Amino acid sequence: MKKTIVSTLVLFAALNVGTVFAGSCPMDMKQIDSAVGNSYLNSTDLDKVKALRTEGEKLHKSGNHSGSVAALSKAKDLLGI
Repeated sequence: MKKTIVSTLVLFAALNVGTVFAGSCPMDMKQIDSAVGNSYLNSTDLDKVKALRTEGEKLHKSGNHSGSVAALSKAKDLLGI
């Protein structure tokens, strides 16, 4: 009985991790969009940021939230946010 309860709790926690990542993606995209307008990056770096932001949105929509968070984090790093 204890194993069943523990297994259920572990599964529930694992499923909620994806939900946490999913919730942060739209916020990250908004932060990137705002920062791009005020950015002093050169055109090469700005193109990288835009590509990473687009990739992050595609990954988010396809359900790959950890991949989305990784791409969006790279874009935020380039922007310094």
